[in-house]
Parts: sequence; structure tokens; C-alpha cells
Amino acid sequence: MITGYCVNGETVALSTAEPPSALRPDLVWIDLVEPTKAEDLMIEGLLGIPIPTRDDLRDIEPSSRLYTDDGAVFMTASLVYRSDTEMPGLTDVGFILAGKCLVTVRYAEPRAFGLFKAGMHRIPGGCRNGAVILTRLLETIVDRTAEILEQAVDRIDDLALQVFGDKTSGRRHRPPHFLEARLRDVAGHHRLVAKTRDSLASLSRLLTFVYTVPDVQADKETRELCRTVSRDIQSLSEHTAFISGNITFLLDASLGLINVEQNAIIKIFSIASVVLLPPTLVASVYGMNFRIMPELEWQFGYPWALAAMVLSAVIPFFFFRWKGWL
Repeated sequence: MITGYCVNGETVALSTAEPPSALRPDLVWIDLVEPTKAEDLMIEGLLGIPIPTRDDLRDIEPSSRLYTDDGAVFMTASLVYRSDTEMPGLTDVGFILAGKCLVTVRYAEPRAFGLFKAGMHRIPGGCRNGAVILTRLLETIVDRTAEILEQAVDRIDDLALQVFGDKTSGRRHRPPHFLEARLRDVAGHHRLVAKTRDSLASLSRLLTFVYTVPDVQADKETRELCRTVSRDIQSLSEHTAFISGNITFLLDASLGLINVEQNAIIKIFSIASVVLLPPTLVASVYGMNFRIMPELEWQFGYPWALAAMVLSAVIPFFFFRWKGWL
């Protein structure tokens, strides 16, 4: 699907069924979403530049992600998408500055693009050219990334309350396998933050390259905005490192609490075995089948054996209570 946007904010649909002979002169942004081969060829013919394919966007070599070819500037960044689901991921998006027009090539729907399209009419000074669209779009992407991190922090705080417990709720006992389930939640948060950190690193490299583009250098407002977005990316990267540290602490704490609960269970079994050991000894003594055992002829031998077994169990129990081991 191909959608074009003009200087005045008008939306233009471009289709291979009725391909235009030329692009409108006021067209400043062409957005290609999961383009077909025919759509790629149509835009290549209209602009005279190659359109990167999905495999080209996936290239991890920096020299293949940021370069200039025949006057056009080609850039690729990895953006976070599906951040509200259990399986967030990264999608590679291509940005191409061809003259006064910006071309974006993407095979996913990051929410930042929808937010930017909804707020295009509020851009100060309007959408004058592709360089302005690019920097404003990158600003929206970074703002969306900051929102993702804020949501991640809130979820991690809620998870910490679940792991350590809320003193005001008065709950002391957790259901079985509760902490094991929280470990899966920690893994999900770690995946989201790791993907966000990779995206910020990709955006940082792209912004450094964008700052050197002549069309950006020629516009003071765009140049300053590019510098501001770069500083925002740096601060978000530092914040991401802090969040990663909190996730690591939460993971270690969850594993420690699991070990504490397991040790408590083992402690109960150990104390129970020690408490029952003296009665077992008494029962074993009087259960021997020797011919000469004076106690076997006692009238009160059976009650005496039972009392000895009870006392030998009760005395260690209260001793452990006195020592604070229970």
C-alpha cells in the first residue's frame, strides 16, 4: 500500500492499477507499507532511485544502513512494535530523502507512524519538505519510545509489589508457583527493554548521520530539532540502563525468595524427622524380638512405651520453639 502526503496535509493514494505519469510537485512524503514488487518498481520509476527490499532493510552492516547514493540519502532504523503484547519485537524501517520528498519503507505498523499522521497538521511551519518530515517523524518515534519505557516502569513497579508483597494488604502466603509465574513476567519485561535499547542505539546512529545531511544543515530549525532529539535519545538510553538494572535486581530477588521458600520447606521436613526420631528409637527398642526383655512382662509396659514416645517427641519440639527454629 502506498500513501502520499502533500505540503497542505492532503492525502494522496498511489496505486499500480492507475500509475501516475509523474508525482505531484507538492508531494513531500510517500509511505510504503508492505509494498509489492510492482509498487516498488512504480516508485523507483517516478523518483529514479532504488527502493530497498525487506532483505535490504535487514542488513546489519552500518555501511549498508546509512549511505548516500546519487544524491539520495538512504537510512534504516530498527523500531519497537507490538510493545503492548507479550512478544514485542523490532521492525526495520527505511527512510529515503530524495530531493524534497521523504520515502518510508516498512513492513510493520509501529504506533509512532499513526501518531505522527494524526498530528501532521500541528507541525509548526507546516510540512515544507522531506527533511522537516523526517526530523518531526523521528521526534515522534523517540517520544513513543519514551512512552513505552514509562509503561514498562509502571509494570515493573506493579510486579515488584507482587513479588515482595504489599504490607497494607496483610497477605503473607502466596499461591503455589506464584513466584515461578513472576519469573516469566520478568523475562517479558526484559525482552521489551532490551528491544527498546537496541532501537535507541539504531536511532542514535541514524540521527548522527541525519545531522550531516545538507538539507538538514541548511534549515536552522530542523538542525536544532535534530540535535534536541539526539539528546533525548541519549537520556533515554541512560534511563533504559537504569531500568535494566531494576529488572536484574527483581530477577535476583525472585530467585532468592524461591530459594527461601524451598529452604523453609526443607527445614520443616528436617525438624519433623528430628522430632520423630526419638519416638522411632523407643518403638524400635521395644519392637525387638529378644527372649529376655523385662519390660515385656510389665503390666503397664504398653502405656509406658506410648508415654515415652510422646515425651521424646514433645521435648525436642518445645526445645526447637525455645531456640526460635520454628
